[in-house]
Amino acid sequence: MIALILAAGYATRLYPLTINTPKPLLPVGPKPMIDYITDEIDTLPDVSKIIVVTNHRFASQFEEWAGKRMSEGRLIPIEIVDDGTTDDTNKLGAIGDIQFVIDKYAIDEDFMIIAGDNLFTYKLRDMYDFFMEKRRDTLVAIRVEDVEQLKKLAVATLDEDNKVLHLAEKPALPRSTVAIYATYFYLRETLPLFRQYLDEGNTPDAPGNFPSWLYTRKDVYAFRAPGTCVDIGTPENYKEVCDNYKEILGLK
Repeated sequence: MIALILAAGYATRLYPLTINTPKPLLPVGPKPMIDYITDEIDTLPDVSKIIVVTNHRFASQFEEWAGKRMSEGRLIPIEIVDDGTTDDTNKLGAIGDIQFVIDKYAIDEDFMIIAGDNLFTYKLRDMYDFFMEKRRDTLVAIRVEDVEQLKKLAVATLDEDNKVLHLAEKPALPRSTVAIYATYFYLRETLPLFRQYLDEGNTPDAPGNFPSWLYTRKDVYAFRAPGTCVDIGTPENYKEVCDNYKEILGLK
């Protein structure tokens, strides 16, 4: 299995914090956001490589981060991939970046994809175990009661076996309180469908658009994760998370 961290966005809503620093490298407590994610990936038993896809503006900063992390003796190698973009006018979009990495590495194995700015309290190993048991493409589902928040997320309807019956990205009228966040496990045989999705003219942006298209073509399941996933979207929100990160992330 290969793990891909999506980190090619420009996080303009967080300006001025992210003018010169990529969002995943902003510190939360003692370490950058992306370290919380890679710490969780390190718990997975068969990940052979972590790929971080970023843009040309921030590639060198991620290279420096990866070098420092690897110097600490981490077992899973980290590779930084520059998608060549420079700003929002020429960005590839998250799904475009996924396809860029699939093509560059000719990936033909199970593929974990996660947003580089996710802060969450569930365990990736639990989701991995669910994926390996089902052997179906797997999303992460978290219960969200706030309707206004649900309108900003992907929202799913699941059956009793947690198979996706309906999935919509940013619905005006959410059908459930089951929110889907940007953590995915895909089977190797699913990867060619990313190219089909893009060739059909679908949007290359938010990664949740792909599973919203995929579930109508093959079985997709969701792992109901306990806990929360935190979205940092504004400077005020970032300050709140930094001030209360131990409580938010359930740290002692």
